[in-house]
Amino acid sequence: MKIIVLNGSPKGEVSVTMQYVHFIDKNFPRHELKIINISQGIKAIEEDENTFREIIDEVRSADGILWAFPLYFLLVHSHYKRFIELISERSAEDAFKGKYTAALSTSIKFCDHTAHNYINAICDDLEMKYLGSFSADMYDLLEEKERRQLVLFAESFFSAIQNNIPTPKNFQPVVRGDLDYLPGTVEGKADLCGKKVLILTDTGESRTNLGLMIDRFSRAFSNPVEVINLNDLDIKGGCLGCIQCGYDNRCVYEGRDGYVDFYNGKVKTADILVFAGAIKDRYLSSIWKRYFDRSFFTGHAPSLIGTQIGFIISGPLRQIPNLRQILEAEVQLQHANCVGFVTDEYGDSAAIDGLLQNLAERLVQAADNGYRSPPTFLGVGGAKIFRDAIWGRLRFPFRADYRAYKKLGVFDFPRKDYKSRIRNATMLLLSKIPVFRREVNKRMKQEMIKPLQEVVNIN
Repeated sequence: MKIIVLNGSPKGEVSVTMQYVHFIDKNFPRHELKIINISQGIKAIEEDENTFREIIDEVRSADGILWAFPLYFLLVHSHYKRFIELISERSAEDAFKGKYTAALSTSIKFCDHTAHNYINAICDDLEMKYLGSFSADMYDLLEEKERRQLVLFAESFFSAIQNNIPTPKNFQPVVRGDLDYLPGTVEGKADLCGKKVLILTDTGESRTNLGLMIDRFSRAFSNPVEVINLNDLDIKGGCLGCIQCGYDNRCVYEGRDGYVDFYNGKVKTADILVFAGAIKDRYLSSIWKRYFDRSFFTGHAPSLIGTQIGFIISGPLRQIPNLRQILEAEVQLQHANCVGFVTDEYGDSAAIDGLLQNLAERLVQAADNGYRSPPTFLGVGGAKIFRDAIWGRLRFPFRADYRAYKKLGVFDFPRKDYKSRIRNATMLLLSKIPVFRREVNKRMKQEMIKPLQEVVNIN
């Protein structure tokens, strides 16, 4: 069989992900695995119609398609995202329809599920036959057990194609709304009290729903706010995955374009940061993805600590919970505060006006109070994954992260809570006595809330 491998790494063949593909190729020589370097070659793919059509012709002639990619900022690389956009922009969906497909990724297991959800949903939208995914840790290939799992995954993929098995659809089609938002007058204005507000957007069209929502939101404040269009930034290209920033947070593009100065001088200094974008397929645009990817020069350490963040989204966000989770996870990892989302999904313009006004007021209030909502699993779990990786195998090359984590007290292990350790040892020993264990069971619920009650009573 002929399998087309769509390579999502900007590093092309010099990619961790491609070593997994090469391993599959070596173990199944009877099948042809043809690798097409999508992310690395996106410039030619985008600018040269013939190059794009040659890829589409390869897809059309294939028995199966393997989406193979490393994770970049909870998703795929911005160049891979751009290729997915080109499929619909150039009406090439029919080449993918009915094709068997699967996904293979490499990462350190942070939000790999959101990237796979995205690819699965894209495949469902393209009416492909999705056979599942394989999410590998970067160095799983070094372990015999994991190599065996990879072989089984590939074997199952090839067998399913040969036997023409039925496949389910895991994601509902996205239904776009048709509301034309018409903003009303602004009754009251939120007093900024010297706070700096920065709105980032990828639209320059003032009469679209997104453009009108940005304008209405901007007028909700007592002072002018700054709006920057990402299309106007001096950005020479997407993240190269070179990790040269790992030592001292110096991006390889530094001095060649304006992104680093923009991020340090504008984004990091804002008290209130609002991301305003339109949904494109199952995410925002590839322009937004490039913005997030390029911010990786700051490493895995939070760079927006204490910033109040809001989102203004044009499109059916409620139908794409995966996207909302991606955005919330990123805010939590930044030790910032997600104040809320406003979309144009609501039935009338007056309701959107009210939500935009309320978002502005809550952003100012949270900035005044210094409030940060406690992180959920997205923030806590993600932080622990990065903590362990930076402490261990990724200490080199991510030296800047290691220094930042030490300064922030992220390396909070091993626990030196001797009081708890002594108490636990004593209680475990005493619990072997039946009479004591029965008494503990009787008092357990009350003892659990006892220290909390003491705080409540004091205050």
